[in-house]
Amino acid sequence: MAVHDVLTVGRSGVDVYPLQVNTPLDQVTTFQKFLGGSPMNVAVAAAKLGEDAAILTGVGNDPFGKYVRDEMRRLGVSDEFVITDPNLNTPVTFCELVPDAPFFFYREPSAPDLQIKTSDLPEETVKNCKVFWFSGTGLSEDPSYTTHIDALKMRGHKPYTIFDMDWRPIFWDDIELARQRYAECLEYTDVAVGNRTECEIAVGEKDPERAADALLERGVKIAIVKQGRDGALAKTADERLVVPELPCVPMNGAGAGDAFGGSLVHGLLQGWDLEKIIQGCNGAGAIVAARLECSTAMPTEEEIWKAVNAGTCDVLNEDN
Repeated sequence: MAVHDVLTVGRSGVDVYPLQVNTPLDQVTTFQKFLGGSPMNVAVAAAKLGEDAAILTGVGNDPFGKYVRDEMRRLGVSDEFVITDPNLNTPVTFCELVPDAPFFFYREPSAPDLQIKTSDLPEETVKNCKVFWFSGTGLSEDPSYTTHIDALKMRGHKPYTIFDMDWRPIFWDDIELARQRYAECLEYTDVAVGNRTECEIAVGEKDPERAADALLERGVKIAIVKQGRDGALAKTADERLVVPELPCVPMNGAGAGDAFGGSLVHGLLQGWDLEKIIQGCNGAGAIVAARLECSTAMPTEEEIWKAVNAGTCDVLNEDN
C-alpha cells in the first residue's frame, strides 16, 4: 500500500450544475454532472498542481460511485482508499447558479463518507503523509467523527495537519456539539483555515484578528481567516499579513474555497513563504469562482501566477 504525500478525508459525491446561469432550479432544463465534495476537490486541486494526492472517503455501490472512482483517477487522485458502502447511495448535490448560490444535498439517511471506520484508516499514510487534510463536515456524525479523532491521534501532531473548518449547518442538529468537536480537533491541528462564521464555531470569535489570535492560542501554527472581498488574513506567532482578493467576475463560487485549499497544500509542500502561499491561494480561488464547474476547473500553477501577476483573472481569457 503506497504512502501518499497528501491525504484528504471526507466528503465526496456527484455535483450536478445547471447549464443555465441565474435560473431557479425548477426552471433549469439542462444539467451536467461533476466530481464533487470539498475534501475531494482539495485533493483534485493539489493533484492538478503536481502533488501526489489520495482521499479516504466512501461511495455507494451504484453507477455514481463508479463515476466518482473513474473521474478522480482521471483527475490524478488515487482511489486506493475509497470504501464502497453496499447499503447507501453515492451522494448527489445540486447547486443553483445564482448569487449566494444555495446547495441542495441529497445524503439521506446518511452518506458513505460519514460511515468510514477506524479500521478503514490507511495507517502508514495517515502517520507519514506530508499533509493530512480534514474538514468540519466529517465531524458531524459517527462513525466518521470517531475515525477522524483516531486518525489525528494516530498522526500525533505531525505537520502538516490542516483543519478546514468547513461549516454546513444542514449537517448538524446541535451547534454546541459542533463547537465541542471543533475544539477537540484543534488540539491536533497546526494549520487552520476558515471564514468568519467558521471561526466563530471553532473559537467563538468572528472578528478576523481575534479569531486568528484565538486559533494561535489553541496551538495552531498558521491561522488563515478568509474574509471574502477583504482578502485573506494569515497569522503565525511572529508574522501577520493580509493578502487582497484577486478580482474576478464570479460564475459559481462553490469550488473557490477548495481551490484555495489545494493551493495552500501545494505552497506548504513547496516551502513558499507565507505571503506567496496566500497569494497563490487567493489566485486559485478566484480562477475557480469565475468558472462553471469545480473539480475540472482547478487551475495549474502557471495559470495561478499568470492571473496573480496580472492582477485579474481576465488575463486567462485573452486567448479564448
